[in-house]
Amino acid sequence: MDILRYRAVNQPDAIAYTFLVDGETEQVSLTYQQLEQQAQAIAFHLQSIYSPGETALLLYPPGLDYICAFFGCLYAGVVAVPAYPPRPNRSLVRVQGIVKDSLARVALTTQAILSNLERRFTEAPELKTLHWLATENINGNLAQSWQQPAIDGSTLAFLQYTSGSTAAPKGVMISHSNLVHNSAAIYKYFGHTDHSSGVIWLPMYHDMGLIGGILQPLYGGFPATLMSPLMFLQSPIRWLKVISHYRATSSGGPNLAYDLCVRKIKPEQLTNLDLSSWDLAFNGAEPINFAILERFATKFESCGFRREAFYPCYGMAEATLMVSGGVKSAPIVLRTVEGAALEQNHVVPASVEQEGTLTLVGCGQSLPDQQIVIVHPETLTRCDPGQVGEIWVSGPSIAQGYWNQPATTERNFRVTLASMGEKPFLRTGDLGFMLDGELFITGRLKDLIIINGRNHYPQDIEWTVENTHSLLRPTCSAAFSVNIAGEEQLVVIAEVERSYWKSTRLAASDPGNGAKDHALDSKELIRLIRRAVLQHHDLPVHTALLLKPGTIPKTSSGKIQRHACRQSFMAGTLAVINDRD
Repeated sequence: MDILRYRAVNQPDAIAYTFLVDGETEQVSLTYQQLEQQAQAIAFHLQSIYSPGETALLLYPPGLDYICAFFGCLYAGVVAVPAYPPRPNRSLVRVQGIVKDSLARVALTTQAILSNLERRFTEAPELKTLHWLATENINGNLAQSWQQPAIDGSTLAFLQYTSGSTAAPKGVMISHSNLVHNSAAIYKYFGHTDHSSGVIWLPMYHDMGLIGGILQPLYGGFPATLMSPLMFLQSPIRWLKVISHYRATSSGGPNLAYDLCVRKIKPEQLTNLDLSSWDLAFNGAEPINFAILERFATKFESCGFRREAFYPCYGMAEATLMVSGGVKSAPIVLRTVEGAALEQNHVVPASVEQEGTLTLVGCGQSLPDQQIVIVHPETLTRCDPGQVGEIWVSGPSIAQGYWNQPATTERNFRVTLASMGEKPFLRTGDLGFMLDGELFITGRLKDLIIINGRNHYPQDIEWTVENTHSLLRPTCSAAFSVNIAGEEQLVVIAEVERSYWKSTRLAASDPGNGAKDHALDSKELIRLIRRAVLQHHDLPVHTALLLKPGTIPKTSSGKIQRHACRQSFMAGTLAVINDRD
């Protein structure tokens, strides 16, 4: 809040945020002064009916109204609870769960969202009991009556509900001091200056989009250009065109972002695309795939993109956002290791010429004033060098815990190591190792597939599956194990491309139209998947299923929900295609 106040006084007319409504040219902007005025007006309204420390649900589509509402909560001393409004045809269960867990009594939104939700209150009576406030209707002149709340570094700023890739979402308690410490670290490690320029398409209610895309530009005093995730997913070239047009220096996303650009952008779309200003292309949110980065760099080097712009990093909501990062403009750190040894949690260096190796991407070093240790997840003892274990983190960016879940907070945020005294650590649930001070991520502890005493990381199997054939959708597959007749067996599910799905349906409804001739038989596609997984992972696939496009369970941030996939498989509720579909 103090940083926005400073910007509004010293840079009142400078553009803070520009939102591209259509992802291309239609735009609306906010100056620092305009943002503060609207935030103060919203804050005054909240202060008149709610006490500091109460929670407020934020339900907004991507746009500037959401940013105003978020800062309005901060200016009121009210705890913001960002969430994304459900689509008209989607369940309200997640929003209901967040309302119940957060104890929110007020919901801030737009008039359009409110009108849509009012028609669905019969589905969710809990939502009807909330006090609803369409913030675009609040008069900006109310800002004159705003009074600054009594807050300090320990005051709770907002609840970041986790994406729930392995469990039900939990509200991570982020304080003002957490935000300041992590923002300062990102600013330093990313090499940002007031001459930087950001572009972000990531969800604004998610930690990477909110803290990295919205709060970081404010902290650094540089402009940010925003677009809806849907605009990017519909046409990935929009993202790169915005970077080119605005001469952006800082942007990025998970593996998915770079992979979609490689797969979906046609050669003729590269004309007049200039990515030479882009000097920090961050990549995080999951184990980083070196092959994807290589493909991206190769495809776009003719447009001025430089490999040294890649910036692998690691973070999570429980640590506010960033945990580790490298040196800007330095080559990414790669380590090739023996795959068989890694399956036994041992790191054995190998040469790229050897068979059965994996190339892992380093995620940099620990942030200042913070400590990372690798711990055996069962014995809770520190791992020896060259061993894979659970990543534990301690430092000022670590959140206060999970909202209203003291027992879970104690288990996850307050653990100690006998060799390190009473210092509390966060158990991240991620697996990895340290090598020469560099952190390498290998996967999620709860997602690990253990068959015949060997550890298999699902993302590696999924990468193999998705590259089996172009008819399989990128980042839309899941690998997990199930117990069958007393033994763990591998199950693989994968979505098909919409073109394939349409052709198979057309062929089924009209066998004489020839559509079947242009579509690969589903049995052949499954045979290719089985062969590829066996060849690359020495692992037989017990069951392989093809799914209808857009049906695989994912989190709100786009991560595969492998646990939910497994549950749906066991229940027989997956949207499987077959010769009769």
